[in-house]
Amino acid sequence: MPEVSADGFKQTLRRFASGVTIVTMKQGDDIHGITVSAFLSVSLEPPLVLVSIDKRSKSHEKLLDADQYGVSILAEGQERVSNHFAGWDHDLEPEFSDLGGFPVIEGALGQIACRTVDKVDAGDHTLFIGRIEHLDWHEGQPLVYFNGKYRMIEKTEES
Repeated sequence: MPEVSADGFKQTLRRFASGVTIVTMKQGDDIHGITVSAFLSVSLEPPLVLVSIDKRSKSHEKLLDADQYGVSILAEGQERVSNHFAGWDHDLEPEFSDLGGFPVIEGALGQIACRTVDKVDAGDHTLFIGRIEHLDWHEGQPLVYFNGKYRMIEKTEES
């Protein structure tokens, strides 16, 4: 069996289309965030979600220190917000909403406020499992990322 290279691993996973989320956390009065595609639901009872954060990320230490975080599921048209929190668009001043005391992205399709219940060491990442304390959602189309680019979901007659 051939060895798995980091480049081969990345290239393969680029073929997986995913939604785009921003994970936000507060440190004092400052709000920090990071663009994350590694987000998933874990459990309905209790309601749990998981985000996977690279240990080399500036937000990793901030999230380790935080006992709560927000997850915003971005909508079509929020590419600049995603780019800002990925470190590519420094000119944007993102707009936040308050969801039960948690900062979330204004205009996101889904907004989730979590209390951290577990942190799991997983290679070069940490898995942060959060219990949902508040949530909100809005109608619209999601921002999707596939093969290194943002994409739109095309409506068909069936959808």
